[in-house]
Amino acid sequence: MTVVSSKEFATRPTRYYNLAQNEQVVIKRGKNMYHLTCTTIPVETYPEQPILKPDDNLRRAISAEEYNERCLKVIDKIFNK
Repeated sequence: MTVVSSKEFATRPTRYYNLAQNEQVVIKRGKNMYHLTCTTIPVETYPEQPILKPDDNLRRAISAEEYNERCLKVIDKIFNK
């Protein structure tokens, strides 16, 4: 197993992609660790993520247009002072 910093990974990603074909590669970033895995499974075979159904929070949400209108009113008030 090879453990590298995120900075080292960003500097030479190809090296670690190739290394991941034969052994485990772990990228350490702060307290988090990310495992780099090599697979030959095509992307099309992965299951699709479920689409969430609308809930009460979505029904209460405002539209983008309404949000823009409200923001513009606040901005106008700030600059008109």
